[in-house]
Amino acid sequence: MITNISKAAALPTMTDRGVDLSALPKEVRDQLAELDLELSEGDITQKGYEKKRTKLLAPYIIQAPVPPPQNDFQPPAPSSSSQAPPPSSSSRYRERRSRRTHRRGGTRDDRYRSDVHSEAVQAALAKHKEEKMALPMPTKRRSTYVQSPIETRTPPDSSSGSEDETSVRRQSSVIAPPPPVNSNKQSPDCWISRSAQGSSTSSSASSTLSHGEAKPQPQSQPQPQYKPQYQPLYQPQYQSQEQSRTAAVTDMLAHSRIAASENSAPPPDVTTVAPPTRGPRVDLPSNAVVQGMSRGQSRSSMMETADGRANMQRVPVSSRVSTKIQQLLNTLKRPKRPPLSEFFTDDSEEIVQVPQPDPNTPKPEGRQIIPVKGEPLGVVSNWPPALQAALARWGATQGKSPALTALDITGKPLYTLTYGKLWSRSVKLAYTLLNKLGNKNEQILKPGDRVALVYPNSDPGMFWVAFYGCLLAEVIPVPIEVPLSRKDAGISQVGFLLGSCGVSLALTSEICLKGLPKTPTGEILQFKGWPRLKWVITDSKYLTKPGKDWQPHIPTANTDPAYIEYKASKDGTVVGVAMSKVAMLTHCQALTQACNYCEGETLVNVLDFKKEMGLWHGVLTAVMNRIHTISVPYAVMKACPLSWVQRVHIHKARVALVKCRDLHWAMMAHRDQRDVSLASLRMLIVADGANPWSVSSCDAFLSLFQSHGLKPEVVCPCAASPEAMTVAIRRPGVLGAPLPARAILSMSGLSHGVIRVNTEDKNSALTVQDVGHVMPGALMCIVKPDGPPQLCKTDEIGEIIINSRAGGMMYYGLPGLTKNTFEVIPVNANGVPIGEIPFVRSGLLGFVGPGSLIFVVGKIEGLLMVSGRRHNADDLVATALAVEPVKTVYRGRIAVFSVSVFYDERVVIVAEQRPDASEEDSFQWMSRVLQAIDSIHQVGLYCLALVPANTLPKTPLGGIHISDTKQFFLEGTLHPCNILMCPHTCVTNLPKPRQKQPVGVGPASVMVGNLVAGKRIAQAAGRDLGMIEDQDLVRKHQYLTEALQWRAQTDPEHVLFVLLNSKGVAVGTATCIQLHKRAEKIAAALTEKGSINTGENVVLLFPPSIDLIAAFYGCLYAGCVPVNVRPPHPQNLAATLPTVRMIIDVSKAACILTTQNLMRTLRSKEAAASVNIKTWPTIIDTDDLPRRRPPQIYRPPTAEMIAYLDFSVSTTGMLTGVKISHAAVSALCRSIKLQCELYSSRQIAICLDPYCGLGFVLWCLASVYSGHQSILIPPFELESCLSLWLSTLSQYRVRDTFCSYSVMELCTKGLGTQTELLKARGVNLSCVRSCVVIAEERPRLSLTQSFSKLFKDVGLSTRAVSTAFGSRVNLAVCLQGTTGPDPCTVYVDMKSLRHDRVRLVERGAPQSLPLMESGKILPGVRVIIVNPETRGPLGDSHLGEIWVHSPHNASGYYTIYGEESLQANHFNTKLSFGDPQTLWARTGYLGFVKRTELLDASGDRHDALFVVGSLDETLELRGLRYHPIDIETSVSRAHRSIAESAVFTWTNLLVVVSELCGSEQDALDLVPLITNVVLEEHHLIVGVVVIVDPGVIPINSRGEKQRMHLRDSFLADQLDPIYVAYNM
Repeated sequence: MITNISKAAALPTMTDRGVDLSALPKEVRDQLAELDLELSEGDITQKGYEKKRTKLLAPYIIQAPVPPPQNDFQPPAPSSSSQAPPPSSSSRYRERRSRRTHRRGGTRDDRYRSDVHSEAVQAALAKHKEEKMALPMPTKRRSTYVQSPIETRTPPDSSSGSEDETSVRRQSSVIAPPPPVNSNKQSPDCWISRSAQGSSTSSSASSTLSHGEAKPQPQSQPQPQYKPQYQPLYQPQYQSQEQSRTAAVTDMLAHSRIAASENSAPPPDVTTVAPPTRGPRVDLPSNAVVQGMSRGQSRSSMMETADGRANMQRVPVSSRVSTKIQQLLNTLKRPKRPPLSEFFTDDSEEIVQVPQPDPNTPKPEGRQIIPVKGEPLGVVSNWPPALQAALARWGATQGKSPALTALDITGKPLYTLTYGKLWSRSVKLAYTLLNKLGNKNEQILKPGDRVALVYPNSDPGMFWVAFYGCLLAEVIPVPIEVPLSRKDAGISQVGFLLGSCGVSLALTSEICLKGLPKTPTGEILQFKGWPRLKWVITDSKYLTKPGKDWQPHIPTANTDPAYIEYKASKDGTVVGVAMSKVAMLTHCQALTQACNYCEGETLVNVLDFKKEMGLWHGVLTAVMNRIHTISVPYAVMKACPLSWVQRVHIHKARVALVKCRDLHWAMMAHRDQRDVSLASLRMLIVADGANPWSVSSCDAFLSLFQSHGLKPEVVCPCAASPEAMTVAIRRPGVLGAPLPARAILSMSGLSHGVIRVNTEDKNSALTVQDVGHVMPGALMCIVKPDGPPQLCKTDEIGEIIINSRAGGMMYYGLPGLTKNTFEVIPVNANGVPIGEIPFVRSGLLGFVGPGSLIFVVGKIEGLLMVSGRRHNADDLVATALAVEPVKTVYRGRIAVFSVSVFYDERVVIVAEQRPDASEEDSFQWMSRVLQAIDSIHQVGLYCLALVPANTLPKTPLGGIHISDTKQFFLEGTLHPCNILMCPHTCVTNLPKPRQKQPVGVGPASVMVGNLVAGKRIAQAAGRDLGMIEDQDLVRKHQYLTEALQWRAQTDPEHVLFVLLNSKGVAVGTATCIQLHKRAEKIAAALTEKGSINTGENVVLLFPPSIDLIAAFYGCLYAGCVPVNVRPPHPQNLAATLPTVRMIIDVSKAACILTTQNLMRTLRSKEAAASVNIKTWPTIIDTDDLPRRRPPQIYRPPTAEMIAYLDFSVSTTGMLTGVKISHAAVSALCRSIKLQCELYSSRQIAICLDPYCGLGFVLWCLASVYSGHQSILIPPFELESCLSLWLSTLSQYRVRDTFCSYSVMELCTKGLGTQTELLKARGVNLSCVRSCVVIAEERPRLSLTQSFSKLFKDVGLSTRAVSTAFGSRVNLAVCLQGTTGPDPCTVYVDMKSLRHDRVRLVERGAPQSLPLMESGKILPGVRVIIVNPETRGPLGDSHLGEIWVHSPHNASGYYTIYGEESLQANHFNTKLSFGDPQTLWARTGYLGFVKRTELLDASGDRHDALFVVGSLDETLELRGLRYHPIDIETSVSRAHRSIAESAVFTWTNLLVVVSELCGSEQDALDLVPLITNVVLEEHHLIVGVVVIVDPGVIPINSRGEKQRMHLRDSFLADQLDPIYVAYNM
């Protein structure tokens, strides 16, 4: 509820000055009202109220205007150095290469050629030319080119990186020139761009000075030698406080606007774009965590308001809480989790940085447009009542008159069809279709049925007969392209067209039918998505001549459909536009009137005769006027580009129907033929003359062929679309009349949808030619292309809509789409319809110029909407092609489209690379294209990809199939050979970086009972260990050595350990007495052979075995400290032996206990290659021991003495050893015994590595303490027998088993498909009550879930699998155990998690992360969640470091010099407030505690501990905390070929390393997909993508990724990557 409370609103605040509250946007007024409400209800303090109010009003405070700088000099155009890498090192030489003469090969498609534009591009690029190569070239392996020198391959080292960062930090935006001073004097009528460089909403290059007019610095300022990629053109010297305040938000790169003084705070990092200094309005208060989130949301769902209202769990009232607080707590309602529906509304407002509207954006200023009327359609007495009637008339009266001449492949006439023949064959076909297809009685086709026409472009005659035959039979022809293969681009969409039109019959010629793809049995292939078709051959010999009495029925034209023309829409779907009979006739009449067609003229048609202009002029209007059409197929044009010009010359043709492409090709081949004359032409209709880039082709053609008799007034561009048919056409001119108009428009204005004549910057101008006047009998309006069809203003670009009898009637079979396109009623500015008559959308964007001339600037389907600005795909293609030299790509094979990534459209360009282009050239061309597009269009390119020649999907007439190309790009099947991603410059809507609040213990942290700031403290504890009365037991359990001796006396034959081999056979057992005796022998050997003193360290080097256990107890018996070390891998000594050596050296071991085999390995030649084998300490081989007993068994004087050292390598690559005391060993064993209910009668199975942590405790210690039997399965045995572990569980009926993630993964991947086989072998896991994964990481939920699901079939209970959690400071914090509630799973919001907040959401919510509880907290253990910076306890809803207090904490790090500070910091640390007495150990892991609805054994509500990740591993990016595993999970989902991935940061860039399990041609497909998914799901820009072979990412023995090792290898260039892409 929002109500205005006058009392609160009336409070005077300092910020009201200069703010007109009524003029504020509605949402701001709503937020102010809500603030007032909070103040009145006491939810917020006066000070907090004022602070928030100030923040809300800051953008609207009226500032004193700053005079703009004097415009004394001509400013250069906006540079795009921030956008794209300058050309690579090969282009250091300065002179521009002279433009190469065009080769004939694939360069013919020059419809985009424009000398003016080329010059503009060269001028834009010239600015960048001085700059050195700032962007490292991508590294590619095993390529065809010679390896470039090492500098370009290695990542730039940090020294150059730092230099580049400093200059970036000074200021990284590109400043465009200030607007002209006198702009306000211009009259509003003239279309002068007030914003030639305006627009700061989207592009990287466009943060103009106009936000806070900063003076350009003099050019003489010294520039750094190494020019970074973001180097500004010139930098502001000053910026006032107010301006920086308003500019801070509008900026596309948050830190780019504000100049930091040289001696300011530490420079920001490049990727976070956090501002070095900020005006007050950007300070985030402590509770505004997610930028842009509405108050209401943050109150209920963020769980962080100070009033405790968002406390997630009901707080248990304990006796310590005072009654006052108790009352408060009772009134707090526990908020429900937001219901699911809320989550599926788009939450982009919370996330995206919305650029503030730029005040300089040009806005339309003209009056509302008045509909434009074409001349009336004249009535001629002899016009036929229907088109078929015209054919009947000519067939009867002018039978010898030629209708159509077809050419063969060489361009020579093949046959001529006369009107008589055309008529008689059409009648024959009509008769056959209606009467002769089925049996005698059944009629297969009825009038009104739809029939597909499948004819090749080389056979117009057969098509004409089929088309007119269908019209005469009153069936509806649907012309389509000939399918060539199953893999044709868009083939299934053609199937959609046939399906929506209900086509079941296809007409084709005999030759065409033979060429269709067949199945091995000779039947025509069933194409994907096509309905079943019956094929009918229409060659004359198969047709039946009708009897004398049969005549086709020719009714007067009505509104029934006459034919259906196919149209491919932007997304690739193919729809059928139905033309009514009356529209077809009226359109022919209108074209006859507009083009002044006369009976018996000759027309040369180069266009596709199946659709659009080629069909309307060359097939329909031609027959109406008895015109002789000469059809020039596409294949002839490829072989002989001048053929159409020759045909005009030979036949003295009056009209020619061409595209710009044909003009260009004719110019290319012009030298071959001098003596042609085009003097006969009265009309050269340019079908794509509406394309702005056609101007230069028309001009060039005219200038070349004017000497051949071509008259200037003959060139007639026109605009048309399948829906509206012909929209406008230039009428044939009269000799000497003034030539038609041209408009030179500002590209920047166009991008905002307004028309501004470009006066100052000719680089970013677009020249358009008019397409004549509206068609006769038509009415035309221009409406806004998006939203309701509101009429545009006169200086606004919009979609052309037409009302005419000659237009399409519907999309056949698609009524929903039809309504939006064919039944549009325009509305005025107030939303009121301007009339009753429906208009048809043409899909063309344009405006009405002076004299009612129509100008078209592009098509809706080529429109790319980026950050609210419109860019035309054709314009971008033209700019790319103007970048010289174009020897890298084929001119006609460029696709431009946009993909939606992170709440905006991103521009992608894909081009085919020529086979002879070198890597260096390609890369240089790509970087120049980026710069050119940024300079000219002020839009950043997201991705530029080059693919090998002839690999892009093609349309039937040779163009690129855009929607299929886009589909391939998004699916990762494009297989580029070169790729350049520039997300840093074009993604400008990232959320603001988080401002870390200064740490310090403030009054909000004061403790009241067990609440922090109104929330329950996040702490939890296991059961009490309990006092054990029986002195006997206490004595027996004081030391493990005594426990073993006691067991050897009381139960000597009890088997403690059974070791299995890969066949499942017990190869070793140890009873209590055997273990005791063997330990005695080892103790004797140590004192005799090794002459070891008490307290010295002894390294145990054993494979997983019983020998290891005996050696451990032998050391304890001798009074030494055992150090357990994983033995080196005999096949990989070079990598594994140094670690062994390092632990031996660090632990100062006096002696090594090992087996004979390993002893040989340590002394072998192979070992000598990687370590010095002469300096090993004494090595004792335990396979050959003296049969002696030690004089006495050592008993430590105090339980605080060290029992053993536990060494392990952390995921960050740190080797750490911790000291474990005897007291800790006993407490831990006792804790595990209680949690898992272990007794002598029990059996457990262990499939773990026994070298450190809880794995070692379970393998060696727990059985001796509790007396249960341990079945030991060395994990390496699973490699030779995957089912060993599971069949052991089944065979021994084991109830409790412990394994590692790597074991679980082996079973899931290797046995997942073999559950039936396991069942057949009798494997049954119904006995397993708990299967615990031992780990020091966040539970891998997807792995445990898939393991449970897969083996459910062999009886595994879904509740059995759980996880444990331990760390260096405490080997076992959590372990599921046998009693207590099942582990629970929660879904948390990832956005909140990055802010160290925990917000529970429902399963399936976007941006949700499932987390599983890490097992139950062990008896005797207490955990608390602490802020790692302030060291104060946190509330329930916060993510913090897990601190642990327990009797089995480790005693400290084993360091040689005893670094006490580190020790105290990690092992004996105290809270900064709250409970300052207890000593805690810091686990180094982040997590949170949640009170659940479940009850524990004592009947209290159960507190679950959730581990999120290691603190050392987290990535701090943009002020937020990311966990690598989350990013890696997203990356692995991006493409099927990604096997594994790892992320780390390097100079503030995020680096993603992915292992490629597919073929190497997939490597470059992964780059954009990885960039997309990380941006989409984590709002981060990936800096470097490295694609490597499988197995490159190092993994430690626990199956955890060693990201730091990977980072070191990357920086040392040791990864041998397949590809490295630098996304800069």
